[in-house]
Amino acid sequence: MYKVKIDNLDLKQIADSGQCFRWKNTGENEYTIVAFDKAIKITQDGNEFTFDCDENEWNSVWRDYLDMDTDYAGIAKLIADGTDEHLKEAYAYGSGVRILKQDLWEMIVTFMISQNNNIKRITNSVDLLCSRCGRPIEGHEGMYTFPKPGEVGDEVFEDRSMGFGYRAPYLKEIYSYGQQNPDWLDKLRKMSYDEAMTSLLERKGIGKKVANCICLFGLHHVDAFPIDTHVKQLLDKYYSDGFDFERYNGVAGIIQQYLFYFEL
Repeated sequence: MYKVKIDNLDLKQIADSGQCFRWKNTGENEYTIVAFDKAIKITQDGNEFTFDCDENEWNSVWRDYLDMDTDYAGIAKLIADGTDEHLKEAYAYGSGVRILKQDLWEMIVTFMISQNNNIKRITNSVDLLCSRCGRPIEGHEGMYTFPKPGEVGDEVFEDRSMGFGYRAPYLKEIYSYGQQNPDWLDKLRKMSYDEAMTSLLERKGIGKKVANCICLFGLHHVDAFPIDTHVKQLLDKYYSDGFDFERYNGVAGIIQQYLFYFEL
């Protein structure tokens, strides 16, 4: 077990923020998380967190995953010193939301599944994909790795019980592309935000909103600002004169998450 104090982090808020689809509420203030072919159980008591791993695994995997190097206290001050009262209210409600640094391939596939979909159906499709094509994670019954290119047979995309719907041919194609271009992910990681957006938008089934989600949650381009129906509505409602992107330059994606979570 490893215990650590972390401010500006709330497990439930992150689980409900729409950025991750493999967090399972397994007890009071307890979540089991699968990422990077590993699984971990985390419990929260205020700002104290207990991880069922040793300090080495915390430092090598979960510290970065939870975005410990971003200055969330500084972002809080930036909001507090501003004049945006709606944002202040949103931050007060969801100040424990962070931008997780998640697996890039998983973000590409899950956000393609997320298009015109709801959380329950997305989660179900992701769970089915992992249990059917992923590998069991030792010591965590019912937990599976996220299947990589080359690990999913074509018949999976033709199986309507997976719940992929119209997205199935796009998912089949992205898996094929990932297998045929094994260096694509590394190239994406080295690209600027604009370059990554261009590369992602070249793939069928990835539109601007999904590409921005992949940039934000899979590449940690925290200036990416995904706009879906909810975000468009809140921008129209609260920022009819325009959102102050200049003030929040460099952290706009984090601001978007506070606004999005509050709107949900």
